[in-house]
Parts: sequence; structure tokens; C-alpha cells
Amino acid sequence: MRSAQVTRNTLETQITIKLDLDGSGKAKFDTGLPFLEHMLDQVARHGMIDLDVFAKGDLQIDAHHTVEDIGIALGQAFNQALEDKKGLRRYGHAYVPLDEALSRVVLDISGRPGLVFNVEFVRSNIGDFDVDLLHEFFQGFVNHALVTLHVDNMAGKNAHHQAETVFKAFGRALRMALEADSGMAGMVPSTKGTL
Repeated sequence: MRSAQVTRNTLETQITIKLDLDGSGKAKFDTGLPFLEHMLDQVARHGMIDLDVFAKGDLQIDAHHTVEDIGIALGQAFNQALEDKKGLRRYGHAYVPLDEALSRVVLDISGRPGLVFNVEFVRSNIGDFDVDLLHEFFQGFVNHALVTLHVDNMAGKNAHHQAETVFKAFGRALRMALEADSGMAGMVPSTKGTL
């Protein structure tokens, strides 16, 4: 089974993540960050990943440490759950619209961290959530999942719609990349023989 549980404890946050890459889209959250939970629910649902995220952080300061560390722990769990990476499709991509908003996410389970994040939000906050923290989430994820990720918001006049299309597309792209590739059965999808 491609599953993992990761606990990350620092002086700023205490986080536990349970992840099943072959799940049915079920999710449970307790982070103190309702908007981030809404976004992570999109990843679980559209990625068909079972995901539990429990976090306590120094939210009295702001949400930065908690959001970044959730990204880090999720990346660690993702990398751990993948094991040898044999038979993976490896690459995934998705375009997702929501009303006036449109985003594209392309990823490579490459074994190398890389993030290109082209999202210019139309406002700086969604409710009390600072949209700058979404970049921090994805940076933490790619650094520890060891994936290359390109995120492009191509249209949008509503920041909530922009963010939601990004996370839905991320979930869909993950789902594609994680699928079994019958032509690669038993093989690592790389000429190097490793990812």
C-alpha cells in the first residue's frame, strides 16, 4: 500500500499527517485554518487521496509556520508513500476552471524539487487567510516530496476562485502522475533507472 504517516514537531508547530495515495478522497482536518482545510479537501477529493491533517501551530503570531510546516510534512509523507516509484506514470497535468478563474498545474515526480508559481492573486487575503502563504505551502511540499511543480493561474477575478482552481488542478495532476502506467510495469520511469 502506498501510504504513510508523518509527525513533525518543532517549537512552532506540531503536525501529524496520514496519507493514502490509493484512497477514495476521504479527508479529516483539524488545523485551525479553515481556508487551508478547504483547499486540502480539494486535493484529497480530486486526487482520490485519503488525507488526515492535524496541526497545532503558533497561530497567535500568524499562520506562516503552520502552513509551511503542513506543506513540509505533506511532502515528506508523499515521498515516503511512493517507495521505489516503479510503474508510475510520473507526469501529471490538469486545467481546472471555476467560473471566471482558470488554472493549470503540471508536475513531475522527478526526485528533484522545483517550483514555478505564477499566481497573481487579485487581493492579498481570502477572509483572514494571507494568500502569500499558498506559495509557502507549495514550496514546502516540493522541497520534501522531491517533485517539480509548475502552477499557473491563467484567469481570475476572485481570489477564492483562483486558489480553488489551483488546488483542484494540483489534486488532478497528482492523480494522473500517480496512476500505474502499464507500459512501465516493474520499471522506474527514467532512463537513469532511479527517481
